[in-house]
Amino acid sequence: MGPRPGQGRRNIAPGRVSIRPPESGFHCAAGLCMVRAMQIHASCAARDTAGVLLTGPAGSGKSDLLLRLLDRGFVLVADDRVDIEDGVASPPAPLAGLLEVRGLGLVRLPYLARARVALAVELGHPGERLPAPRRHAQLGVPVIALDPFAPSAAQRIALALDCAEGRVQQAAGAFAPEQQPEQQPEPEPA
Repeated sequence: MGPRPGQGRRNIAPGRVSIRPPESGFHCAAGLCMVRAMQIHASCAARDTAGVLLTGPAGSGKSDLLLRLLDRGFVLVADDRVDIEDGVASPPAPLAGLLEVRGLGLVRLPYLARARVALAVELGHPGERLPAPRRHAQLGVPVIALDPFAPSAAQRIALALDCAEGRVQQAAGAFAPEQQPEQQPEPEPA
């Protein structure tokens, strides 16, 4: 009997374990699984080579927000579909350089062929005022949630990328250092 769907096949020989990556695109080794390659319904923009992945259901405002990020100096990586391999985003070849602008159509723009994903943004809900730090389940990058139609959405993403890249420090919220419980001093022996 073979492995269940989504699991790798284990061939165990004395002193050796071999794990075949499952068909899902996950790479497993020594108890650690990470995504090697996948394509997702998302958009991606980059500043320098740091990519911002915009995720959300169809009609959630990904392409519109991507257009506003381009206006803030970001560069198009991909719209509608994003290939991700080893944490690097790229456009599928047939869509490279294309951006769908609602009411205008498909436009061809300059694009960056590859960008390291540094931040994921979940669109569709405003998010909490002071969210706890979260990481993308498959990519391991920081995740924030925001309303893509808020007037400051593009600015918030630029600031979040600065936080994710360590250029700006945050006192509380999505990028704040996790608080360690205070250690009580050891009582002195009597």
